[in-house]
Amino acid sequence: MVAPLSGELKQFVAEHVVDRHNTNSVKWDLLQDKYGDANLLAMWVADMEFKAPQAVQDALVARAQAGTFGYSFTPQSYYDAFINWQKRRHEVTLQQDWIRFDTGVVNSLYRVVNWLTEPNEKVAVLQPVYYPFTEAIEHQGRKVVSVDLLNGDQGWQIDFANLEKTFQHEDIKLLLFCSPHNPVGRIWSEAELEAVLKLCHTYGVQLVSDEIHQDFEIGKQRFTSVLKVADGAYADQVIVLNAASKTFNLAALLNSHVIIPNEKLRQSYDAFAESQHIVEGSLLGQVATEAAYNEGEAWFDKLLAVIRYNYQYLKDTLAENVPEITVSDLQGTYLSYVDLAPIIQPEETEKFIQETCGLAVDYGAWFSPKDQTYIRLNLATSPENVQAATDRLVTQLKQKRNR
Repeated sequence: MVAPLSGELKQFVAEHVVDRHNTNSVKWDLLQDKYGDANLLAMWVADMEFKAPQAVQDALVARAQAGTFGYSFTPQSYYDAFINWQKRRHEVTLQQDWIRFDTGVVNSLYRVVNWLTEPNEKVAVLQPVYYPFTEAIEHQGRKVVSVDLLNGDQGWQIDFANLEKTFQHEDIKLLLFCSPHNPVGRIWSEAELEAVLKLCHTYGVQLVSDEIHQDFEIGKQRFTSVLKVADGAYADQVIVLNAASKTFNLAALLNSHVIIPNEKLRQSYDAFAESQHIVEGSLLGQVATEAAYNEGEAWFDKLLAVIRYNYQYLKDTLAENVPEITVSDLQGTYLSYVDLAPIIQPEETEKFIQETCGLAVDYGAWFSPKDQTYIRLNLATSPENVQAATDRLVTQLKQKRNR
């Protein structure tokens, strides 16, 4: 079993984990609306119970105390903080003029689909995938083409043969790519990324990479941005979406990045943004993000250690008690993808999870119609919540198996 948390990490959890009930929290206060039961243990939507770093709180308080909230521009210090973080954590060299802003990565997914494709054109995804990918396509009258990931003895893999076949025959305009991949937890290797980029180049498919979970390296696999592949050889062919919102729990502050190295693409995006009157981020979101990138690194490293502990507890406990259940190898993100198929039938997954286990989760069916027996569990919460959810699953799965 996983070793106990160190005293330092226990103190970190005690100081930073909060009860978010009655704070207008989607995760906790909309359980009745979302699942029909306000008393479920919330292990779903991807935000945290951890307070943002103290430096972030202090920066927001100081800016609020200034008392004015008029039109503002992004200072040089913000760009420096973001560029330095990318270089320090991921060895990515950004140029300032590549960077544009938005109010969230999901908003950007909608925008790039609208910008780069026309109604009825085809956009590719790799399912199972974060469901706003397909919603951004379908809600705007485009057609989803899924090149489903393969899942076997080596874990989740890209089906390169099918991807090339699809590019050859389906007239794909755009590939929405998730890296690290949500929900399966893969951090793609540089070789895998280069193979995808080569296919996109060969068949004239624009690649947009959602890298919002880039900082969450859970195992030994290190994250590689598409901007860095082959020493940046493909940077001119990609668009990257990211934000500090997952890393530092800032989602409601509405600040994200659209990174476009190619000058002609930037000009095209700027013209599109002007035509849509796109709002570029938010003042307080940028204040918080700058402080987080400058002063939040030690906080984040402790958070990462807690998430690794939570994942190991979940994985080890399930393996010991219900070894037939598959927990996908969590390399990146803080979201564990678990297959209950050996014990639970597809049609009973929701009832089992909610009514029997008392949990609120993201269901695999939301990510792919083929993943009816999967659940996604959010591990960016207290060890107590993860242990309670795991223990409920173990108890009820064992009872179900032994009937």
